[in-house]
Amino acid sequence: MSIVKSFKNLSPFEFWLWICSVIVIFCCFIFGNNFNLLTLIASLIGVTALIFVAKGDVIGQVLTVVFSIVYAIISFKFRYYGEMITYLGMTTPMAVLAVISWIRNPFSEKQVKVAKLKKGQVIIMLILAVVVTAAFYFILKYFNNANLFISTLSITTSFLASYLTYCRSSFYGLAYAANDVVLIILWILASVKDISYLPMVICFVIFFINDMYGFFNWQRMQKNQTKAS
Repeated sequence: MSIVKSFKNLSPFEFWLWICSVIVIFCCFIFGNNFNLLTLIASLIGVTALIFVAKGDVIGQVLTVVFSIVYAIISFKFRYYGEMITYLGMTTPMAVLAVISWIRNPFSEKQVKVAKLKKGQVIIMLILAVVVTAAFYFILKYFNNANLFISTLSITTSFLASYLTYCRSSFYGLAYAANDVVLIILWILASVKDISYLPMVICFVIFFINDMYGFFNWQRMQKNQTKAS
């Protein structure tokens, strides 16, 4: 597992998608009203993780673990306890499980084997999503979490995305894109109170673009793997 090899395996389009994403995020932070180093670091790690996840490269999941921890710290600072608890208690462990799952199910040295979602997995996913959402709603309500409804919705979409990533389903991209939309709204509300959080809005817009690319690329990967098999 080498990040240098992972970068070499990117297609020209993927490489320039990553470069453009990094430049946009970096400029937003540099020319923003208030420079926040931690949010810049989180954004750069996150967008780098996404391009490798979209590629089906396990190193993307490793970077997701790092991003989750840094993002949780940022969320704690703004009293978004739902985001903090979700990323530390759910996204990070699920990312670790995904690393194990992807390592155990390679299609090639460069790419994970895409799996079709089974009916049983869908049923389990929906049941767990309801349970997790309900549990976190009352937890967040107890802590008087900022923007309770949106934060709870973010938990639901985060869980679905994490579960689908673990299952190696191409639909992970759609779930993460839905989560990005929720987070865009969440950080817009934060930016209204503190403009220094505006770069996080831009960050998740870029994440949305990358996640949508991930969905379409995984669809293509699945077709190519089926033909090769």
